[in-house]
Amino acid sequence: MNVEELRKFTSNGFRPFKLYLSDGRAFDVPHPEFIAFSDLVVVVVGSDRLANFIDPDHIVSAKPMKVKTAR
Repeated sequence: MNVEELRKFTSNGFRPFKLYLSDGRAFDVPHPEFIAFSDLVVVVVGSDRLANFIDPDHIVSAKPMKVKTAR
């Protein structure tokens, strides 16, 4: 997955998603404020509230997360 594909994934009405990396790690992106990217780096704020700097070449895929709906 390249940065342009990631841009498309985050535009047109944001939906929470999970990023999967080549080393087996995965990061939840529940809100657009949890991710920032350029052509050289992707920054994801993890559940520990720390920034994770990711080389875009190591992003394998992004898949929508199932969102719990309020009843």
